[in-house]
Order: sequence, then C-alpha cells, then structure tokens
Amino acid sequence: MASNLDPITFAVLKSAVESIVDDMAYTVMRTARSPIVRDVLDYSTTMCDAKGRILAQAKTVALHLGAVPDAMEALLRHYGDDLAPGDVIIFNDPYDGGMHLPDIFMFKPIFRDDQHVGFSVVICHHCDVGGRVPGSNASDSTEIFQEGLRIPPLKLFERGVPSKAIFDIIRKNVRLPDLVIGDLEAQLATCALGERELLRLVDKYGVDTFQSFLAEFLDYGERLTRNEIAAWPDGSYTFTDYIDGDGFTFEPIPIKVTITVRDSQLDVDFTGSAPQVRGAINSTLSFVKSATYLAVRCVLDGEVPNNSGVYRCIDVSAPKGTLLNPEFPAPVAARALTGYRVADTVLGALSKIVPEKVAAAGEGGNSVVCLGGYDKTTREPFIMVDMINGALGARATRDGIDAITNPSQNMSNMPVEVMEATYPVRIEEYGLRPDSAGAGRTRGGLGVVREYRLMADEAVLQLRADRYDTPPYGLFGGAPAASSRNLLASNGGDFELLDSKVTRTVYKGDVIRHEQAGGGGYGAPLERPLDAILEDLRDGKITPAYARKFYGVITDGRGIDEAATGALRAEMADSGAESAAP
Repeated sequence: MASNLDPITFAVLKSAVESIVDDMAYTVMRTARSPIVRDVLDYSTTMCDAKGRILAQAKTVALHLGAVPDAMEALLRHYGDDLAPGDVIIFNDPYDGGMHLPDIFMFKPIFRDDQHVGFSVVICHHCDVGGRVPGSNASDSTEIFQEGLRIPPLKLFERGVPSKAIFDIIRKNVRLPDLVIGDLEAQLATCALGERELLRLVDKYGVDTFQSFLAEFLDYGERLTRNEIAAWPDGSYTFTDYIDGDGFTFEPIPIKVTITVRDSQLDVDFTGSAPQVRGAINSTLSFVKSATYLAVRCVLDGEVPNNSGVYRCIDVSAPKGTLLNPEFPAPVAARALTGYRVADTVLGALSKIVPEKVAAAGEGGNSVVCLGGYDKTTREPFIMVDMINGALGARATRDGIDAITNPSQNMSNMPVEVMEATYPVRIEEYGLRPDSAGAGRTRGGLGVVREYRLMADEAVLQLRADRYDTPPYGLFGGAPAASSRNLLASNGGDFELLDSKVTRTVYKGDVIRHEQAGGGGYGAPLERPLDAILEDLRDGKITPAYARKFYGVITDGRGIDEAATGALRAEMADSGAESAAP
C-alpha cells in the first residue's frame, strides 16, 4: 500500500503512539495497589486499532502482548458493533480469549464522535482470583474450575456506567478484594489515559490522516519483517526442548517445533509436542503464539516496530488436545512456564537459521514462590507472590547477563524491603549463585538465590520452577547451565530437596530456598580468554573447582598457575572433552 503521508508526519505519529503505550505503563506502576503489579511489574499495556490490530506495545511483559490479537477476536465476536463511548470490557477466561485466570484483560474502545478509532488495552496479573489456593496459580490443579473466577467478555462499564453486579461478584470471590479492585481501578485509569492521548493525536491530525497512518504503520512492520526473513535460508529447522514434568509425573515433557522458512514467510509448527497433561502447565494457543512472536522478534532488527504487521509474517499451529492447545477443561494456571519453554524452543530452532543473533538458553523463565495464609489474630489473609527473575544465556560476542529478567518477562524481582514490610517473611539470603552459569567462549549469566523464613504460624507454599532435569542449553559447544533447585528446612533441620513443582503447608520458622538455574554458554569453553576466567574467579562468580573442570584453569589462590593450566588445557583439548552441566 502506498502511503499518502510524508515521512516526517509518519515518524512523528509513530513516536507518539509508542510514547502513549509507555506512558500507560508508567501509569499502571504509579497507581496499582498490589506488589505483584506495582513492584514485580507483571502487567502490560498496548494500543489497538478499531479492528483489534496491535499498533504499539509498551516495554512490559512481552508474553502478554502477542496474545492480544486472539483476545480481540473474542471481544469482537461477543460484541461486534455493540460498542459505545464509555464502555469498558474485561475478561480472563482462557477458553474465551484469555490466557490464565489471574491475568485480567481490560479493553476501552476509543471513539471520536461516532467513529471508532481504536482500543486502549491493559493486562494485569492480579494477586488472587479465588480458587482452591491463595494466588490462584498452583501447578497441581487438575481442571480449570479449581483455578478461580472465570470471567467471560463482560462490560464492566456500559456507556460510562459501572456494573455493580460485576464488581460485587469479583469482590466476593477473591481473597484480597481491596487489592484486586484497586488494581482494576489502576487499569481503568490507564485505559482512560490511553484514550485521552490517542484522541489528542486524532484531533491534531484528523481522523482520515490518522487512519491512513495506522494502515501504513502496520504495513511498515510487515515490510521490515519480510525483508529480513527473505534473507534467511529457505528450509525446515527442528528443535526440541523439555519441561521437567507437570508435578504429577516426572517424565520429561517435550516441546517440539519445526520452523519452515519459505521466501518471506515463517511457518511455525508444534506437531510432535506432548499431549495435554493433568497438571496446570497446559498453555492456550494464544499464549503459544505470543511466545513464538516474541522469539522471532528477538532476532529481528531493533527498528522493526512491535505491531501486528510483524505477526502477518508468522503462521503458528499446534494440534488440538496437546500441551500447547489443550481441550477444555484442562487447567492452565501455570502456563507461563510452558510459554517460556516455547520461546526457548523456537529460539533453539532459530539458532540454526541465524546463529549469530540467538543467545544460549536463559534460566528457563521466572520461578514462582507463593506463600498464602491468614493472620492468626485478625484472620486477615496474606498472599505473597514472588516471581524470581534470573539470567540471560551467553551471546555470540558477549557473556550472558547476571540476575536479569528473561526477555519473555521484562519484570522485576520484588525488593526485599517491600517483601518484609508487606508479608510475614524474612529474607535470609538474596544474591548471585556462584557456578550457575554455563561455561563457554562467552559464559552464561548467573542465576539468583532467594531464601525465605516464614514468620506466620503457617502458610500454603506453592513453588513453580523448572530446569531441574533439563538444564538451560548451551550453543555451539557451550555448556548447559546449572540446574535449578527447591529446598526446605523444617523445624530447624537441614535442607531437604523438593520437587520442581510443589504445593504443601509450611510452618513458622521454616526456610524455603530457591536456587535458580543460570544461562547456557556459547562456544567452546577452552576458547574463553584467561583474563575473563580470572576476573570471574576474583569476583566470586566461579570457584576454582569450576574453573578447573570447565576451563582447565588451575589457580594458586593469587592468580593462574600457568604451567599447570597449560598442561591441563592441552590434555583437555587432546581428549576432546565434551561440555557438561555444572
């Protein structure tokens, strides 16, 4: 489509729309009530056109945003032309446009006079939506009905009038109604800001110019994406990664992808992935699409806009009844874990297409530690949902980054001060995990250790972790990272190793420890410069035993023993020793 906009007007409108969604993101942060939204940053903001196509995405949780097109399909299927100024629609049903129940979508249609020009969209992970466990996010639920309040697409406001019935139903079915309603109000304020700012653009440039820009902006995203894909080698590329069981069984659960490059189009097929499972790690297809779009976007040029034009170039499919496209009423509360592994799997396949642009696997996605219970005296509930973000994998020319959010998440670790002031816990340890990175020419990032002591009389503990049995992979000779671990010390005793996915009761004084996986290495470890190895030793990021095992480096406590190191490295090179997990 030829544009009738001059380049300067196009660039100004592009920057303006992208600024609006970032302003929306800051508004959520400033107005939200719950720590999981305000401090952990588990939310997303975006703007869509009147047809539901994404125009721009804020720098928020990436895995939310690629699911918006399917959510918009559900909204338009329910309401079609029955939308008016002042309407606000919410829903969370995974089988009717949603992803999992804690993530509540909110859409505000935007009108100039009688003309529908777009949608303001905010998604927040709410601290509780009812169900069998505090936080509504357990891995061991076995059907959707256990997971909390399912909300189909409903008008929370109709022509500016709030629905008392919907607010009352939500308030009566969640454990922390003040926080949940407070976060919904933050979403409302943010949607209103997005509406106001978009209408300022429409009023300044006129509806016709703005609509012309929207069409060209989507075409621009598609055009840049196709230009890059067209330079990739045609063919089919397959990769398989694994989840370490669903909490009921401990057999590895495969996620298999085949990416076919054909001219400027990608076909991403998940045939061969596991059937849907009993536990709650099943993922909606919309979430699988989102993880796929994200992984592809990670290897595209930074100038490519994050809009629906990119999605036109990527077809995603997964057979019905599988882990990645489950049949109702499969549970999906812990589906984020599967989304992270989908992204890892797609990136693994992309490493065969554009190897210089793909990093080794990161920590495997955030680990969730949830503690919920009641104050013994007041009977007031508490629900701590901590999402531990860990490490990036090594890149072709740079080390992975220590203790940083996975690109799928773009979230934050909750500050210790906030946690201890808000919940009955004391943090005994929080820091980097030595020796957790995968060795390589460039090493992976270090994962995180977090240790909690429960100060309440008792609580329900939920742990959702992974990368126990299948550690984050290295690339092109790089070693995998260390596996993650959950540990519990009860009654003042020693730590015992727990499974990766746990729901159990813990008591006052118990200590929960999570050791997160690191990032995988890139390239042969023996190619790593000795200066870089010595720097890691001096920083305490690796131990002498690790340096000897993976790099053939022997230290005398002050520096490197060059003679002994040279002999050992020559022996390792001659033997062709394969990299192994730390």
